[in-house]
Order: sequence, then C-alpha cells, then structure tokens
Amino acid sequence: MTNDFFNETVWEKAWKKDVQTGVNKLKQAGIDPIHVFDHRAKSFNEQAFNEEGRRRTKEIINWLEGQGVMFKDVSILDIGAASGGFTVPFAEKGGNVTAVEPNLPLGELLKENALGITNGKVAVVAEPFENIDVQGKGWGKAFDFVFVSMCPVIVDWESVEKVLSCARQFCYISLGVGSREHSLMSEIWSLLTDHPLKNEHLEMAYLLHLLTLKGYSYTSLVSREMTTREVSRETAFQEVIDWLRMFGLPANDRNRQIVTEYLERTYPVNKVEIRQSGRFGKVLIHLHD
Repeated sequence: MTNDFFNETVWEKAWKKDVQTGVNKLKQAGIDPIHVFDHRAKSFNEQAFNEEGRRRTKEIINWLEGQGVMFKDVSILDIGAASGGFTVPFAEKGGNVTAVEPNLPLGELLKENALGITNGKVAVVAEPFENIDVQGKGWGKAFDFVFVSMCPVIVDWESVEKVLSCARQFCYISLGVGSREHSLMSEIWSLLTDHPLKNEHLEMAYLLHLLTLKGYSYTSLVSREMTTREVSRETAFQEVIDWLRMFGLPANDRNRQIVTEYLERTYPVNKVEIRQSGRFGKVLIHLHD
C-alpha cells in the first residue's frame, strides 16, 4: 500500500481538485448554490414538513440523541438551515438555535415556521457561512452543537475545519454518497443523449478518511433513502434544466423543447411525481473527549 493513502495533504488536495463533487458541478454549470432553491423554496418547505419529512427528521434526531447529543438549553448552530426542517424541532426541544440561511425565500419560510416557539429560541443569520469571520463574530467554539445537513458549504477540508472551529462538543455533517437516482431525469435522459447518466458524489469518502487520519473521534452511518414528491410542470422543468447543466448537457432550445413536450405529454394534469433515492452519509464528530 502506498504512503499516499495515509498522507493527509494528498487527500486534502485531491478533495479540493475533484471536479465531480456536487458543489463543483453546480459551479461548472454556472449555478449559484445559494440561489439553486429560489424557484422551489415552497415545494422544498412542504417536503420538509410533510409526514414523510417529519419522519426522516425524527429518525435523525433520535440517532443524535442516542449518541449523547442533547438539545434543551444547548447552543446550536444550524448551517444551511433552509426553511427550518431541523431548526424548528431543535428549538421545540429547548435549544437556542442560530440558523444560517442565505437563500432569501427559504429564510422567510424559516422565520414563519419558527413563529410561536416557546421552548427554545431561533435567531436567523442571512449571511453565507463562507463569508462569515468566525473569530470576528465571536463564533469560535461558541456552540455546543454544530449541524450541517446536505449543505453546499462543505466543499473541502478547509471548509470542514471552519465548521469544526465553531463547535465545543459535537458536529454533525451529512453528505450524499455515490450515485443518486432521479426518476424524471431517468425518464428524459435518453431522449436527449445516448451517453450514460453518471452521477457520483464521493465527498463523504474524503471526509471520513481525513477525519480518521487527523485523529478525530466520530460515529458514522450510511443509509439508503427515498423521497416522493409532487410538483408542477414549471417546477419540474426548471429542476430538469438545472440537472442537465450539472451533467454537461446544454440547456439549449432543442433540449428545452424536448423537456417541455415530454412534460406536457406525460403529465397533462400539471402534477409531476418525482422519486429520488440514494445513499446518504451521516457523521457525528465528538469534540469533547
């Protein structure tokens, strides 16, 4: 086995240069990660707070509590809080939550969802975490628990260190693992190209390997999950266009026409069911040992 396998610097550089990571694909496609949910903030919010969304949230919270994470009277930093799918239940359990969400439509929904909470507190920060001076803001080791779920703020090891610098006891990070399936993209892809659809995100492999090399204690879990949601043709169209750009196909007039005609022909009642599945990795880093 080569020494590079145990070389932290080699792995840090490889992660930073990997053009196949989710965030790098967005940037190559000209998509701003902060604004990617502008046109579907409402449907995302509905998905987070429907029965299925609440069930998934409860499962993750139960897993965290099983690892010793507490919420009552605990200071929590939720980075990439979206519309509050975790911020709200954290606060309902008595946590004092600072929720970072730079996307304005999601941020407004977050404020609405946090109204009426009496057990804990929610403070919303609309500034991108990448732009925040942790020490200047007084956030250095200021939070008992830092939570980062499927957020594009995790782009390389340097970004992980910045997140960890805010935590005193625990830090939770979740990322996609391997390929992800999107039913609508699978339906349409072959109409647009004869190239195979390759969709591999391996950020979690970099994260776990570097945590191990650098001596951190952590608990990890990889699970396969599936979600089903119903959206309008307009929302479905924009989502497909974004995916095409991420996977190297042009969003030109030809492809837009093919997508539009397919949606109108296949979903005439303006309701498009989308099923997404894939593996998701969760890691809870223990910092209080």
